[in-house]
Amino acid sequence: MATFLYRLGRLAFRRRHFVALIWVALLTLAGVGAASAPPAGTTSFSVPGTEAQKAFDLLEERFPGTSADGATARVVFKAPAGEKMTDAGNKAAVEAAVFDLADGSEVASVADPYAGNAVSKDGTIAYASVKYDVSGMELKDSTKDALEDAAQQARDAGLTVEIGGDALQAVPHTGATEIIGIAVAAVVLVITFGSLVAAGLPLLTALIGVGIGVSSITALAGALELGSTTSILAMMIGLAVGIDYALFIVSRYRAELAEGREREEAAGRAVGTAGSAVVFAGLTVVIALVGLAVVNIPMLTKMGIAAAGTVAIAVVIALTMVPALLGYAGRRVKPAGAKSKLLGRTRKGADEGAEQPEGGQPKANLGTRWARFVVRRPLAVLLLGVVGLGAAAVPAASLELGLPDDGSQPTSTTQRRAYDLLSEGFGPGFNGPLMVVVDAKGSDAPQQVFTDVSDEIEGLDDVMAVTPPQPNKGGDTATITVVPDSKPSSVRTEDLVHAIRDAGGDIEADTGAETLVTGSTAMNIDVSQKLNDALLPYLVLVVGLAFLLLIVVFRSILVPLKAALGFLLSVMAALGAVVAVFQWGWLSGLMGVEETGPVMSMMPIFMVGVVFGLAMDYEVFLVTRMREAYVHGEQPGQAVVTGFKHGARVVTAAAVIMMAVFAGFIGSSESMVKMIGFGLAIAVFFDAFVVRMAIVPAVLALLGKKAWWLPKWLDRALPDVDVEGEGLRGLGDDDKDEGRALVRT
Repeated sequence: MATFLYRLGRLAFRRRHFVALIWVALLTLAGVGAASAPPAGTTSFSVPGTEAQKAFDLLEERFPGTSADGATARVVFKAPAGEKMTDAGNKAAVEAAVFDLADGSEVASVADPYAGNAVSKDGTIAYASVKYDVSGMELKDSTKDALEDAAQQARDAGLTVEIGGDALQAVPHTGATEIIGIAVAAVVLVITFGSLVAAGLPLLTALIGVGIGVSSITALAGALELGSTTSILAMMIGLAVGIDYALFIVSRYRAELAEGREREEAAGRAVGTAGSAVVFAGLTVVIALVGLAVVNIPMLTKMGIAAAGTVAIAVVIALTMVPALLGYAGRRVKPAGAKSKLLGRTRKGADEGAEQPEGGQPKANLGTRWARFVVRRPLAVLLLGVVGLGAAAVPAASLELGLPDDGSQPTSTTQRRAYDLLSEGFGPGFNGPLMVVVDAKGSDAPQQVFTDVSDEIEGLDDVMAVTPPQPNKGGDTATITVVPDSKPSSVRTEDLVHAIRDAGGDIEADTGAETLVTGSTAMNIDVSQKLNDALLPYLVLVVGLAFLLLIVVFRSILVPLKAALGFLLSVMAALGAVVAVFQWGWLSGLMGVEETGPVMSMMPIFMVGVVFGLAMDYEVFLVTRMREAYVHGEQPGQAVVTGFKHGARVVTAAAVIMMAVFAGFIGSSESMVKMIGFGLAIAVFFDAFVVRMAIVPAVLALLGKKAWWLPKWLDRALPDVDVEGEGLRGLGDDDKDEGRALVRT
């Protein structure tokens, strides 16, 4: 592989005009596709294999034309202090609002609160339910304006009015902090390279890659039903890995220049060595993201595949466009250690590991000194790192999972205020009603079955109200609405869902009628269970495939095993931090978390996938340098020091950049994106600076030569991918003297 990538790097350097033209053309094509694509339609959230989804599909079949997936709105009215909603003036204001709400081309129905018994017992709160023919994302702006205008007219009449439901949902935005993250990345690159040109290359290539990826997602959003969160996730991961991959190749290019090689040769060797690490690091990320398909939640699968596509683009750009741009940059990209005009000093040792003080011996850089310390005290460093991550992981033992609803919205939103008013007037369970679907098609007395199911549910604990069965036109299926006595995200509500399903099983055994529980609350419970059940198989698949891949890369058994165990430590510590901030509320104000609550159900499995892929990036980049030194004859302890001498500074810069990019998404208005941004940023911190910079060298120092042990039969069976670039020795050496003269001019 190293030889192939070496030739690819040299080709891209020589044919830079052609390479640049191809990527600009792809970016233009993707941009035109995104601009001309029709607006994305509805994004269906289906969870195959769950009872809630089965009930939803049955409703579509037995109750046609009910717009089951259409947007809904609850307009909640509260009377002024000392008044009732039944007072003449307040009633007239509500009826006027209901009349205005019904006058719309996309409105399917509006329920009058006075006709539908939607007034609280104390008479202070009422609500009108509005159903639409299309989803919230497809509603016209004029329809949303009409909804808000009707509410405003009731406010002008003296009522408190808030709007819940998904009719007013907006496309999430990431905020200005995303730009701040990119700015931090730029500063780190300038400090690392001491040159605006060298620092600009990774940023430029990453932005081009993300532009192609996100534009392609936008162009295909309508056809593939991709949600807005998909493009944000692809942007987040694409930017982070795109900058990092280019950073490693540019750093290796400068190191090769410092060895005295001609620029084209240096580009080829940079792609052949660092590029090999980029390929395998990218493969681990792609495996982790595509592996999300095992969960069998279409939305999660699409997010993973889209993000994996963006990562693949980042890898190809790093291997081709980076050497092409290095060709354009020429002498403006200096060798490692050359004097930096920008910083005004000689940067000897930035990549080579030594600073040369006047009249003295070479002074080791910080990475070298740290590695030597770890090699001398490996057990102490190992214990300190493991105990520290274990302490950070403690909150994960209190992890509570759930999916966000209006109750998790900030209190500044009308959706959250409507949620609170409904809880106040009708009880905490009113915001999460359960819909029981009774399929009595195989029963001789469907009406009696409907009544029996309703009576059985009324006798269960934690039931506040049960509506009469509502049969379909065929009379073989009915819906029963159950209002729990506890809030949607509580354990008591989850127990009630299971109790109804257990009771339905007994009824089915007696009558043959099937009883199913659905609704948003039941769907959330089923999704959480499905994700929990899929976590172990997903771990086995992703970690297993990556373990095999790393055996090929490092030609070792213990190094990949150590990498996997270190990842588990960092991901558990990161989950602990997420629980502490988003569930317990620690530092919630600093992070902009206005409402604490259960952690998103898909967060653990998503973090496992993404963090594993990113963790392996640093493992591959750092340990391949150690492997390279060991293969070339150094002792194991010295190989660890050499790996840090050449790679620690760059890995540190890459980790800081990735953290900055992820942290930039904490400013998103979407709670899911905010939580993912924080979780990934803190996970990179734990993995890069504790696991890879401390635990990994400590373990390698303790293992010694055993770390690189591989059974002979397995060594013969494995393909030789030559990540260390052993096959490049001797290639291009005739250009070395000429190159040394050129880079000094």
